[in-house]
Amino acid sequence: MSLKSSLHNLKEKYKGTKMAPAFNALHTFLYLPNMTTENGTHIKAADDLKRTMNIVILALVPCLIFGMFNAGYQHYLALGDIESAKGFLGASFWTLDNLIIGAWTVLPLVAVSYGVGLGVEFLFAVIKGHEVEEGYLVTGMLVPLIVPVDIPLWMLATAVIFGVVIGKEVFGGTGMNILNPALTIRAFLFFAYPTWMSGDKVWVHGAVERAGTPDAISGETILGSFAQNQSVAYDYWDMFWGIIPGSVGETSKFLIIIGALILIFTKIGSWRIIASTLIGALSMGLIFNGVVDAGWITDTSKFYGLMSVPFWQHLIIGSILFGAVYMATDPVTASQTNKGKWIYGFLIGFLSIMIRVFNPAYPEGVFLAILLMNVFAPTIDHYVVQGNVKRRMKRLKVKTA
Repeated sequence: MSLKSSLHNLKEKYKGTKMAPAFNALHTFLYLPNMTTENGTHIKAADDLKRTMNIVILALVPCLIFGMFNAGYQHYLALGDIESAKGFLGASFWTLDNLIIGAWTVLPLVAVSYGVGLGVEFLFAVIKGHEVEEGYLVTGMLVPLIVPVDIPLWMLATAVIFGVVIGKEVFGGTGMNILNPALTIRAFLFFAYPTWMSGDKVWVHGAVERAGTPDAISGETILGSFAQNQSVAYDYWDMFWGIIPGSVGETSKFLIIIGALILIFTKIGSWRIIASTLIGALSMGLIFNGVVDAGWITDTSKFYGLMSVPFWQHLIIGSILFGAVYMATDPVTASQTNKGKWIYGFLIGFLSIMIRVFNPAYPEGVFLAILLMNVFAPTIDHYVVQGNVKRRMKRLKVKTA
């Protein structure tokens, strides 16, 4: 008996019971549903939520694979066991040893994210009697990419439960949430376990265990170094290719751009939100550069490090680009109107750099800026729609006058 037949038999056996949603989800995971629309539809298309999620996951896979290589590379580099890779195609980067140590540390994060998150989804589907939604397929991949490589698995599991329940299920599930679930999980980790989400001992595998010992590893991120007015030992190409310490999937700007092109050309990610977010970040960076150049800052011990960073460099350090491509474009929590998308994205980029500069203890504000604008996205759309209504009413009055 084939797997499809077995799942179909289980589906029929538990049809009409509380366990039906769970078996329906298993049956449609690899196979198309038996029900299709026939009459009375305005638009017929081959795409569905599952296919959309799969394309986003496809755009994230290069960042995941690169993150595994980078985790191993940063580990061995900090130990002094290998030399600098000297570029994206450096021989000491793309090695089996790096991949093994990276997979050993990153794949458990993926397993916990999907296992716990989908477990909560299945539980709520059974309790509430609705079908299992595919919304967590992308969230489950995003979460391991936005955390430090050595985050304890129990912390990640706790945060996933919180993010899925509080960030999505209490609002009614996929399509009803007002906050991005992955960023809700990230925010929970940051505020509940701040020492595991910042500092110079969490971004390189093995650094936490060695902290306080003679051979302690320092894995400070570029943002952390700038925030403390320290010199940075990485050139611009290292920052662009991603051969630097950081969260698992955020470092390679090259691969994030590839993912952005996939999302834009498949019309899943909004190019307006991505472009406006980057414009907002560059604008805030230009303002800070102007303040420094004008000599308005006399106390250089505060904020000066990140204020003086050339405005364009903000796009290749930190996670602003990752947030703009994969987080801000979430179609559920973002603005829906075209004009609203420009406003929404611009404010995300603008606020991200502002928080980055004025919060030297944790110089990364992308997730806070996106969560804040998630809350205001409906308000932005409301005023955009009302503005259109008022303009049309004025035109109508002119025509009827």
